[in-house]
Amino acid sequence: MSFSNPSPAEICRLLREVRSIAVVGLSPQTNRPSFRVAQALQGFGYHIIPVRPLIEEVLGERAYPDLESLPERPDIVDVFRAAEHVPAIVDSCIRLGIKHLWLQDGVIHEEAALRAQQAGITVIMDRCMFRDHTQLCNDGGQARIIPSR
Repeated sequence: MSFSNPSPAEICRLLREVRSIAVVGLSPQTNRPSFRVAQALQGFGYHIIPVRPLIEEVLGERAYPDLESLPERPDIVDVFRAAEHVPAIVDSCIRLGIKHLWLQDGVIHEEAALRAQQAGITVIMDRCMFRDHTQLCNDGGQARIIPSR
């Protein structure tokens, strides 16, 4: 069995349903893709939860060292880490009952993605959440603003 992403319509539906995004590997450096993507998603109205050890805050949100430290379960986990870290992240998602996992552009680990799917997790791999939001869920030329919590 090989991995395949959900259809574009399913990806858009997911992006319209989720509200909180735990961003694993979110950098506090403004020039990094993780920062720029998370900042744009925050601008769309998503609640961003930074997950990165050794930092206290990013984008005005308290940061947590790992998924197990989060005070609440996020709707989706967005991963900006090298592929070798994905199996441990999948383990955490399974253990915590997280239902959706997004692996950003270039983050590819087919075995871990299949294991997550077998555990009932919706997985999107090797795609950019910001780009998919703007391209697949675009409403009349404007990105859809999602009500804040």
